[in-house]
Amino acid sequence: MKTENAEFSRSLSLLRQEKKVSQRTAADALGISQALLSHYENGVREPGLAFVVKACDYYGVSADFLLGRTLNRDGVVIAAEELYDISDEKNTSIKGGVLALLSKKLLVNSIGVLFGLLGRTGSREAIQAAAGYLSTAVYTMYRRLYDANPDNNPDFFSVSPRHFQAGLAEADMKCCEAELADALAAHVKVKGPMPEMNHDALARDYPVLYQSIFQIIHSTGERVNAISAGRKDQGKK
Repeated sequence: MKTENAEFSRSLSLLRQEKKVSQRTAADALGISQALLSHYENGVREPGLAFVVKACDYYGVSADFLLGRTLNRDGVVIAAEELYDISDEKNTSIKGGVLALLSKKLLVNSIGVLFGLLGRTGSREAIQAAAGYLSTAVYTMYRRLYDANPDNNPDFFSVSPRHFQAGLAEADMKCCEAELADALAAHVKVKGPMPEMNHDALARDYPVLYQSIFQIIHSTGERVNAISAGRKDQGKK
């Protein structure tokens, strides 16, 4: 029977692999049998508090990290103002040339406009839905990149390769999109019209960032229309 905290078993396994020790070696150090450690790492059984403490000491991490409650190994929760913001950098460069740098700037600037407008609605639900959608899109692209190297450890991700290939990430994005639509509809019903978003208003409110989102709208529109045109051409044959 699988435990409820899948992040714990995954973290426990990854930390051991990162430490480059066998299950037998880790089990001996933790004072349990190899079979029991295997059960913990595979989520078959759930350990007691004493084991969690030992594992934290052995791997040098906090209990919150081991339980998947924070990304910081020391357990510190990062506040919004402490997050590194690459958009604040000056004269930055990305290995890969001008295209990589331009693409990054277009997306960072466009997301700045998006969350600026969402912030003006005051809808927490809309902001969370948009963030979830974009986070999963980034997750998907990063995972494709990660999976391109067969030497990378697939256990790095909690979503199994089978479920990822089946399209669960795309399903999550669709759910976020539906949640955003519901949140925006609720906002309009309670508070009235959305923030003004015509050409003049966006150029006025986001003078530096507006050109980026305009370019995203233009280039994405061309790709989508090309798909539509291709389908129409196929229908004529």
